[in-house]
Amino acid sequence: MEKKTLIFEFQLKCYPVSFIQKSELEKGDKIILPPSILEHLSALDVDWPLMFELKSKFSGRITHCGVMEFIADEGCAYIPYWMMQNLAICEGEKINFRYKHLEKGTFVKIQPQTYDFLDISNTKAVLEAKLRNFTCLTKSDTIAIEYNDMIYWLNVIEVKPGNAISIVETDVNVDFIAPNNNEKSEKKQIHKENNQDGDSSV
Repeated sequence: MEKKTLIFEFQLKCYPVSFIQKSELEKGDKIILPPSILEHLSALDVDWPLMFELKSKFSGRITHCGVMEFIADEGCAYIPYWMMQNLAICEGEKINFRYKHLEKGTFVKIQPQTYDFLDISNTKAVLEAKLRNFTCLTKSDTIAIEYNDMIYWLNVIEVKPGNAISIVETDVNVDFIAPNNNEKSEKKQIHKENNQDGDSSV
């Protein structure tokens, strides 16, 4: 119980992982923190793998993440750019970090932003494989999945239990809901216009 109520907070300036040639971290939710954070954590009774809550004081948005390494410059954190977009923060903006104990997840509901993702063969297997790069999921987040040189944006509609879950070494039930109807209508309209253009050129 003590681990769940343990409070360890700090603030750091955030920059994209590409700033330190770690663009491969865009495929998941792990971040780079400075060595001093590890020194503080070593004196605390924390759970591993580590998970943190990230919060922007300006936008009020919250997300959660894991940690890859402790090699960042002091005072700085390097995080995936998609995570910066979720938090609505700019390069060099200071945000709050808080150690979190997250319960193992049992359920997640995902909404792809486009129908293209649902066209992938064995969509569920692809998603489960890609989620192995993630430590946790947060309700209302939008995560980026790379597959066959394409980036797919997925909305996290719901997670159980709570509003954020650990997905490390646990079986999570995944449910999909269709993208917004507007996107489908726009896609059909574009397809129709393309066909009309093709007809007129013949």
